[in-house]
Amino acid sequence: MNKFLFLFSFLFLLTSCQYIEKRVPSEEELLQQRLKEIDWKEVTVYPSVAECDSLLDKEQKKECFFNFMTVLIQQKIAPDSINQKAKIIDTIQVKVSVYPNATISFEPLFPSDSLNYDKIIIDSLIKSRLTGFPKIEPAQKEGIPVKTQFILPVILKME
Repeated sequence: MNKFLFLFSFLFLLTSCQYIEKRVPSEEELLQQRLKEIDWKEVTVYPSVAECDSLLDKEQKKECFFNFMTVLIQQKIAPDSINQKAKIIDTIQVKVSVYPNATISFEPLFPSDSLNYDKIIIDSLIKSRLTGFPKIEPAQKEGIPVKTQFILPVILKME
């Protein structure tokens, strides 16, 4: 029995040595490895509004948010004063920025070949109308709120 116990202890010590000598990666190495795994060009969670919170699929939620924003922007800039100032424009690209603190900003982007309208007046009209938006949850990357920017085509209703 003593020989069996001695042999068992000896085998246990031989096999356990390999676990003692393993090198533990440093905190910096683990951080660098994790940073390489992250896709920095894609957010984990897209910005969202309450109307889209019931959706579970990431792509459906994204589409819901973009559709909601496009319709809301079109409704806010649809009144006649913009249409009168922009008779030759039927679509305006609006650059939307959603910041980590849940604030939002808008910047109209004008075609480079359009010289027949006053960009400053249209820009100020659009910015003055794009206020009073519902609460928007910012996009998240690995659980941290981040700034996102996207461009929405907004169709102006011509009368």
